Amino acid sequence: MKTRYALVTGSSSGLGLEMTQYLLEEGYVVFGASRSGTDIDHENFVDLDVDITKEESVQEMYDEIGKDTYGLHLIINNAGIYEMGPVVETESEVFSDHLLTNILGPFHILKYGHDFVIEEVTHVINLSSIAGKRGYENTSAYCASKFGLNGLIESCREEWKPLGVRFTTLMPGAVDTPLWDSLSDDLDREKMLDPEDFLHVFDMVVKSPNNMQFPDITFMHKSGYID
Repeated sequence: MKTRYALVTGSSSGLGLEMTQYLLEEGYVVFGASRSGTDIDHENFVDLDVDITKEESVQEMYDEIGKDTYGLHLIINNAGIYEMGPVVETESEVFSDHLLTNILGPFHILKYGHDFVIEEVTHVINLSSIAGKRGYENTSAYCASKFGLNGLIESCREEWKPLGVRFTTLMPGAVDTPLWDSLSDDLDREKMLDPEDFLHVFDMVVKSPNNMQFPDITFMHKSGYID
């Protein structure tokens, strides 16, 4: 298979959009999955309307991908939500939405993506967070979901070892994207990573030799944790 194929969830904005544009520049055919549509006009980009929390929606997405290819070189679990608030003020629906999007969604992507695994080739890249290793105040729903995502990925990594699938979990500190515009004015965005910083690591992972995998990579601004 000379053409390289990638699936990116949450491709419509933020880091998902950055990774999608990067992969297109690298010559991949990219399937961009989002609920709102991705504003990219490129001959190698396929815009897919999908809600990863809905099993049927994910199945339909893979049916569409299957019309173009039998295998994916990259599967990138990026889609996620993030809201802030103290535990006592976090509504159950908000907490549940984090688990649905940040854990159940990737579960669906992996479950049905299994049929598109190319043995000894497919690389699954997952966007987690340092909040999946360290709890932060006012982010209980997000932290819980990222801790859970890491457990899901570790389990799947063990199951798919016989297929030679590589797994990389990226665990960045805060990245300065439009996500923060509506969240908090108290955080010093000058102490966040730039999207270009994130892509520096992403580039290294994507271009790494096929015999290497990175179970998890933690990286952040040189200022350290943002409290």
